[in-house]
Amino acid sequence: MQRATEIDLPFLDVGQDWFAADPYPHFAAAREKHPWLANSSIGYLINDYKAIREFFHSEDQYAPPYGGLLDVMHAHGTQWGRFQTNHMLAISGERHQRLRAILAPSFTPRQANKNRDIMREVISDLLDEWLPKRAFDFEEFASYFPITVMCRLIGQSPEAIKPIRSSLETLGLSVCMDPNFLPQLEEATIVLEKFVGQFVADRRAGKRLSDKEDLLDLLLKNQEEGGLDDDELENILIFLFVAGYDTSKNILTIMMSLLADRPEVFAKCGESIEYCRKVIRETFRHMSTAPAMRMLGRDWEYRGVVMPKDSMIWFPLNVIGRDPRVAENAETFDPDRVHTNPPIPFGLGAHICLGQYIAKAQLEEGLHLIAQRMTNLRSSGPAGWRPYPGTWGIKGLPIKFDPVEPKVVEAAE
Repeated sequence: MQRATEIDLPFLDVGQDWFAADPYPHFAAAREKHPWLANSSIGYLINDYKAIREFFHSEDQYAPPYGGLLDVMHAHGTQWGRFQTNHMLAISGERHQRLRAILAPSFTPRQANKNRDIMREVISDLLDEWLPKRAFDFEEFASYFPITVMCRLIGQSPEAIKPIRSSLETLGLSVCMDPNFLPQLEEATIVLEKFVGQFVADRRAGKRLSDKEDLLDLLLKNQEEGGLDDDELENILIFLFVAGYDTSKNILTIMMSLLADRPEVFAKCGESIEYCRKVIRETFRHMSTAPAMRMLGRDWEYRGVVMPKDSMIWFPLNVIGRDPRVAENAETFDPDRVHTNPPIPFGLGAHICLGQYIAKAQLEEGLHLIAQRMTNLRSSGPAGWRPYPGTWGIKGLPIKFDPVEPKVVEAAE
C-alpha cells in the first residue's frame, strides 16, 4: 500500500489557458501513466468514472471542502469567503439536511414540469427579441434564459438583474482557484448581498410582482417559523441567483457549438422534445461544465493508495465521459447512444444538485424551441474558454442563422 504523496503521479497543469481550451488529451495522457489518479496545483484529480462514483458515495470521509478553497484564494475574513463556506454545497450534516428539506419541495420533477409553461414563454420572448438580428453571440443570448426563469420562480423582476449581471458572471469563477480573481469576487459578493437584502426588504414592505405564491414567500415563511436565520436566507437567495445564471447557460452554449456542426441533429431537435433529451444527455457525457470537489477529513485508502487527510479531491465530471472505459467510440457525439454508464453532471450523494430537474426541463424546452426558430445554423466556433476547473465552458459563441416564424397553433373549436 502506497501513500499518494509517494507515487510519481501524472501532473495536470489545469490553470493554463491552453488546458482550458482542450483538457481532454491531457486527461487521456494522464490515464496512460496512472489509471485513476492525477496530481495538480489544486489537489488530486480522480480520473476514472467508476472511482468517481465510489468516492461520491463515501460521504463520511469528507470535511467541508470550501475551507481549502479559502486557503488557496487567501480569502479568510472576506465576504466572498463567508459565502463560500456557508452555501448549500459547502455545508453538511444536520444543517445541510435542514436547508435542503426546506428547498426540496420546490425542485421536484413534478414542480419542474409545472414550470414548463414559464420556460417556454421566456425562451419564446427571447427568440422574438433576438432572432431579427440573424447573428449574435449565443452565450450572451443564453445568459438571459435560465436567470429569467429563476426570477419568475423566486418572484423577482428580470429587469432587476441587469445591474448585477456582471457580478453573477464573476461569481462563476469562484472555484477557478486563481487568487488574482479575489478582488472581483469580493466586489461581486458585496453587490449581490445588497441586491438580495433590498429584495427581501421590498417583499416585507409588501412590494411584489403578483399575488401568486413564489419561492421567496416559502423562504420567508420558513424564517418566520424559525427554520432559517437572516444569513441563511441571504446565502440561499445568492446561491439561487448564481445557480440560475451560470451553469445552464454554459451547457446550452456548449450544445449549440456541437449542433452548429451537425445540422441534421439540430433539425431533429426542433421536431421532437424526446430527441432533445437524447441530445442533452449525450452532451452531458461528451462535454459538460462543472467539476466537483471535496476535502478528505481523514486518511482514506482506495485501490491500494492512501490519500492523506486534508487533501483536496477533484472530480472532473465535465470530461470523464470521454474516457474510453466509459463509452465505446467515446470521442463521437451520438445522441442515439445507449448509456451503459450514465453521465453524472449533477454529482451524486447528499450534495447532488437540487436544481437538476429544473435545469433539464429548461434545456429541453429551450433547445426544442430554438431549433424550431432557426435554420441554416453556423458558427465560427468558440471565441474563448472559461478557466478550468471553475464553471468551465465556452466564452463567446458567434452564430449566424436564418430565422423562422413561430408556429401558430389554432385553438380547437
